[in-house]
Amino acid sequence: LLLPAAVTAVYKQWISNTNFETSSNWDKARVPCARDIVHFEKNKIVSVFVRSPHMLTDMYLPLNGEFLLASGAGFAAFDGSWDPGCDSGATVRFANAEHNSWFNPMLWQAVSSVGELESSGQIFSVDEERVPCQYDDVIFQPETSFWVNINSSQQVIHLRSISLMGQVFSSPEAWAGYLQGPSAPLQFHGNGTLQVTGTGCPDKSGCACGNAPDGHRICTALLRSSGRQCPAPACRSPLQPLGHCCRVCGATISLDFTPDFDLQQYRHRVIQTLLSQPKYTGVQMAMSKVYKAQTFLGVIARSSTPVIQIVLIDDGTGAQTGTAAEQLAADIMEDIAQHGEGLGISQGKMEVATGTTFSGQVGSHTSSRVTVGTVLGLLFSLLFLGGILLLYRKGKLRLPTLRVPQPWHRVEEPVSPEPAGDKGFNNPMFNVEPPNTYPGEETPQEMAPKDHQVFYINPLYDAGKMET
Repeated sequence: LLLPAAVTAVYKQWISNTNFETSSNWDKARVPCARDIVHFEKNKIVSVFVRSPHMLTDMYLPLNGEFLLASGAGFAAFDGSWDPGCDSGATVRFANAEHNSWFNPMLWQAVSSVGELESSGQIFSVDEERVPCQYDDVIFQPETSFWVNINSSQQVIHLRSISLMGQVFSSPEAWAGYLQGPSAPLQFHGNGTLQVTGTGCPDKSGCACGNAPDGHRICTALLRSSGRQCPAPACRSPLQPLGHCCRVCGATISLDFTPDFDLQQYRHRVIQTLLSQPKYTGVQMAMSKVYKAQTFLGVIARSSTPVIQIVLIDDGTGAQTGTAAEQLAADIMEDIAQHGEGLGISQGKMEVATGTTFSGQVGSHTSSRVTVGTVLGLLFSLLFLGGILLLYRKGKLRLPTLRVPQPWHRVEEPVSPEPAGDKGFNNPMFNVEPPNTYPGEETPQEMAPKDHQVFYINPLYDAGKMET
């Protein structure tokens, strides 16, 4: 059975608002009452939705903002009558909403479902995918106002559609018209631009979320909301899934796929045949396409390649942390070994980190198609090298000979050695050369006899005077 096409769309709903009746929007953590003085900072840009009528003693308004009034809503001056629960008035200030970042996962909620398991909490998303992805549908609840900081490392934030104030914008033209209206500049702030495309993911193998350039913003906002640091994992050498801010215990599987792979069908297969089993009730799964960096010698970034990442975590504690996730990962790998080629999976690699084991690759599977290709490639290379060697030995192929000069070889010709019988030498301390002798000439007095074993010319002494 295949999932209906409608569930392939993912809806992400913004859960924060700037409504007048929301207690958390006020510094006193309560809605202003009749004796209160309401204070909006004059330089803050706000859009405030008002659901009901309110009586107030006084109200300071911003210089640039709007109040969206529901039917019957409004403001009136307090007439001094008794108001239960408002015995003493106070100055109540509207809270600053500028910390409400688009890339804060805590401010989004997935409202679609993948079967019935997502509602039970067994399907989750890595942190980058908790924020609207490039093919998601975004919902701002009807009859709510909001303030969103859309500062981004990307010039344009792509979305499939946006629904706000009960109106759906699913085409670039309709959304461009809304951005030119008076409310959009009061609701969306920052250097980013939201762009509606109206199209879903065109690839049946899935599409990457597209939030990787803003991954640091997502993790910063998430950790700020949860205490500025990741919780300490209960396993040794925990795993770091791509697109996730913190390390986890459990198992991760990385799948290489072929053009025949269908992400929605495979997700449905894993959910129905494995994850739904009673023994895996405490296991949660995330599955999506991500881009994995390829490096040269494990250091230099070379390129990135798309893979299907499966992240499995469980509710085990102590030594049992991650063991159920590890077992489910082993079942998935076994299913790939049996049916991977038919599912369009060429290779799968598994890593685990539990309360009793170190993280590491503990299993892999390569489909027969890849294995055959590798073997044929090696055979072709050996035949090619063997053919070259055969032609060389038969003399039909001549290979160039290269002579590489060695640094210790001298360029000049070596000097011929002196005759063995002549062991004389010139004294380098004096710049006096012996006179040349030619055949038939007498040897000068200054020269030592030829049969003298060791001799030298000393200009300060006469050779005859040295004889005794």
